[in-house]
Amino acid sequence: MRTGSEPATARSALRARFWLCVWGLAWAVFGTTAFALAGRPGWAAACGALWLVVTIDMAVILRHMRQGPHYQPGPGIPPYRPPRNRP
Repeated sequence: MRTGSEPATARSALRARFWLCVWGLAWAVFGTTAFALAGRPGWAAACGALWLVVTIDMAVILRHMRQGPHYQPGPGIPPYRPPRNRP
């Protein structure tokens, strides 16, 4: 719900999220490989699950980046009033 107090120049942090995903993906791949070679299958599986989560998150981020900017109401559009609770 729009309240009218949003900054007029707000921007999405998708690029920051993307680079954090790249960093997390590198560590997840390294952790999976290192724990698998060290004979720690539990930790390797945990890093593998993290690898999967980071990959899915990166796919969602890339999809949002490719969609481009969406319509945002300008400063001339009044904010919506919150709904009133009726007794």
